[in-house]
Formats: sequence, structure tokens, C-alpha cells
Amino acid sequence: MNTANKITMSRIFLTIVFLWFLLWWEKVWWTKVISLIVFTVAALSDFFDGLIAKRMNMITDFGKLMDPIADKILVLSAFAAFLQLQIINVWMFMVIVSREILITSLRLFALNKGKVLSASRAGKHKTVSQMSVIFLILGFIVFKELMVRFYTWNPDWDNLFKWSVYLLMLFTVGVTLYSGLSYLWENRKIIAKF
Repeated sequence: MNTANKITMSRIFLTIVFLWFLLWWEKVWWTKVISLIVFTVAALSDFFDGLIAKRMNMITDFGKLMDPIADKILVLSAFAAFLQLQIINVWMFMVIVSREILITSLRLFALNKGKVLSASRAGKHKTVSQMSVIFLILGFIVFKELMVRFYTWNPDWDNLFKWSVYLLMLFTVGVTLYSGLSYLWENRKIIAKF
């Protein structure tokens, strides 16, 4: 396994660490800061594994398949945690999960037939959109924890946060749907052969 693929696989391990600090230590304020840091490192690993793979000519079929799967594990875990914390709506989570299951199933089916379907440009935009909204939500969680800790939290800010998250998630769900449909369209000829 080359360096780029090791970085990709480390993202799955970092997802477990991220969830552990975000959810299992829910009553301890500083664990939210650590969860934000771990998520940041995991998100940056997505950039670096691709950069290393291209610059050092380490692009493999394994990497083409596992890189987007590692992204999905990280992103869906974060959204599932936000669902558990009652920050996002169930229907938004279900749309995102359904898109990921459909596209991943298609890619695995194609792989079984000897075809490797790489991530599309719209898929990369979708990932950036999802990661960005996750960063914003985590940033708010950390901000709130710090303000509550120092007794300066204003409960009115909760409503502002909820509406902001709702609007950002509407945009992200839209990008997610668009990327799924465009992926199916781009690969229609391959799909038709199956």
C-alpha cells in the first residue's frame, strides 16, 4: 500500500476518533475542540492524499475506489452525529445517505464488471460543500461550548444558529442531489451496458 493510500485509510481511523470526542464525551467542553481539530486533519488528508498520488504517480484503482469511500465515511459520520445531537433534520440526512448509497453501489457494481468509475467534478463540489457545512456546524458547537463555559452564552443565538444551519443544509442537499444526478448522466453509457 503506497503513501497516498495509507493517508486515505487513516481518514477512516480519524473518523472514529472524531466521533468519540464529539459524542461519547458530550458533557466535557474541550472534547468539542479536539473533535474539530481531528475533523480538520481528516479533511486535509483528503487534499493531501490526492496531491501526493498525482505528484508522485501513485494513482491506483484502490485509491480511486477508497478515496471517495473514506470521504463518505467521514462526512456521513459527521452528519449522523449532528442528527443525534438534533442539529440537522432527518430528511436532509436521508437524502444525503440515499445519494451516497446509490452512487457507491453503482461504483461497486461497475468495479465488479471490471470498470473503475472515478469521482466526478460535481462530486468534488459536493464534498467541499458538505465539508464546509460540517466545519461551520462544528465551529458553532465549539463557540457555544466556550461561551457557556464562561457564562456569556445568549440563548437567542440558538435560533439564529438553527436557521443558519437549516439554510446551509438546504444548499448542501441541493448540491448533493445535483452531483448524484450529474454522475448518473455522465456514466449513462456505462450504466446502460450493465
